[in-house]
Amino acid sequence: MRGLFVYAADGSWVATSEKVDIQGLNNADRDYFRHHRATPDRTPFLGPPIRSRSGGQWILTVSRRVDGPDGAFAGVVLATLDVDYFVRGFAKFDVGSAGSLSLLSSTGVLVARYPFDDNVIGRDFNGSPFMRHAANNHSGTVHFRSVLDGVERISSYHKSERLPLLMLIARGKDEVLAPWRSEASWRMNMVFGLTLLIAGLGALMLRELASRQRLLRVISCQEADFRLLAEASSDMVTRIGFDGRLTYVSPSSLRILGWGPDELIGGQALAGLHREDRNAVETVVEQMRKGERLEALIAYRTRHRTSGTVWLESSLSVTRDPETGRIDGVVAVSRDVTEHKQLEGHLSRLATLDSLTGLANRRFLDDRAERELVLARQHGRPLAMLLIDADHFKAFNDTYGHQAGDHCLQQIAAVIQAHAARPGDLAARYGGEEFALLLADTNEEGAGTVAERIRTSVEALAIPHMGNAAHRVVTISAGGACVIPQASGATVGELVRAADRNLYISKAEGRNRSTVSACISLTGYPPLLIPSPAMQTPIIPALGPAQVAERHS
Repeated sequence: MRGLFVYAADGSWVATSEKVDIQGLNNADRDYFRHHRATPDRTPFLGPPIRSRSGGQWILTVSRRVDGPDGAFAGVVLATLDVDYFVRGFAKFDVGSAGSLSLLSSTGVLVARYPFDDNVIGRDFNGSPFMRHAANNHSGTVHFRSVLDGVERISSYHKSERLPLLMLIARGKDEVLAPWRSEASWRMNMVFGLTLLIAGLGALMLRELASRQRLLRVISCQEADFRLLAEASSDMVTRIGFDGRLTYVSPSSLRILGWGPDELIGGQALAGLHREDRNAVETVVEQMRKGERLEALIAYRTRHRTSGTVWLESSLSVTRDPETGRIDGVVAVSRDVTEHKQLEGHLSRLATLDSLTGLANRRFLDDRAERELVLARQHGRPLAMLLIDADHFKAFNDTYGHQAGDHCLQQIAAVIQAHAARPGDLAARYGGEEFALLLADTNEEGAGTVAERIRTSVEALAIPHMGNAAHRVVTISAGGACVIPQASGATVGELVRAADRNLYISKAEGRNRSTVSACISLTGYPPLLIPSPAMQTPIIPALGPAQVAERHS
């Protein structure tokens, strides 16, 4: 015995002999639990093999319903046996190199098998030849080709008198018939020598007939294997003719698409496909129809009956007509990858956004600025950048603490983001208390207007800042630059340096102001002058609120 378990009426774990933390574990979805909850019968119930949630190994379950004092369902008591226990017992018997021993439930579910194959435990063989034979017999002998490994075996079975179990012992047909074949071979050689000339033509005809029969048997077995695997697979398996219609759909379609197989068979395979993905999928299918591709892996969006749009990933393989060998359709194995796609999008956002402010990070800003610069060069349009710095922010952190500092940066970021109103605009955190705003198709006048609006909006927040002696509230300084890229020589670094020089001017002139220089060509321009105390006018004076209103009224 592997372990004992007690579950409450809601499926939660109450006690177990296993050394696991039972907090939060629930087995209400198990078949045996649903059986006892739905059936008042308190006799023991032998369930199909399942994987243990505590150990991960295959186990066989024996369970019993527990009722409360009022007769209502109160829970389940469960005992488990390792499937490996039976496998080790079977290994002690010699059934030959091609033989096998199998323990099945009365319904045809494989409980244990030697040689052991983890992939077939729990598989349903109710439609197999020996199960059809065993349906009306207590014991017997059958001859069949295994659907697991294709080996032809002679098998005997016997049903248990007390338990709903069936034991199947199989030996390879070749091993069983080897002694007889040895003697028969000697006798046949003598007869064959006498009849070789007469039977030559007949033998050729018979061989051709046998070859066709073998081909038909192989095709029949392959079709049975295909349907058996498809019915048991958690992925949705479909067959699609080149007229676009579904000729087979596995039961998993109900879970993946919300429609059952009967509702889909005969319909168009691409009926629910998202319009943005249709061309790509149709191109792949057309290539496979022409034989240009034999396999493909594609991801696309399609419609779910109740959940809206879902992402599917499908592995496609061509199928061929068994008689002509020509491509006659496609087999698709599809799985729902919606959660995976959502996770990809989340990770992409994490890689491009600043975690504190929600603005773009420095890396994304650099990449975006390079692209916008290329577009500006192609269309001969100006490109502007603002660098924005919170005034005396170190003093703010020292006075109010870093948590308040983080909140302050978030408020400033929200103001800047509100001014990135067009598709080509991008607000980013440049580093520390410094921000950047990329403005596509914007000259120096537009950049100056935006900079001044941001400055006044931040000041209007009225965030107390005793370390900012001139204003007693949080303010910002802004420097901007505008370029009209020429055919060569333009770089994002030069644009940033120009904006940074003007930010320095704003700080040197007393902070809480903006400075934007006239649009320049990046094919070679003179360096900007940083005003000293003796200089009265920068290239374009720092703009205060009244000046901006006057300039852009």
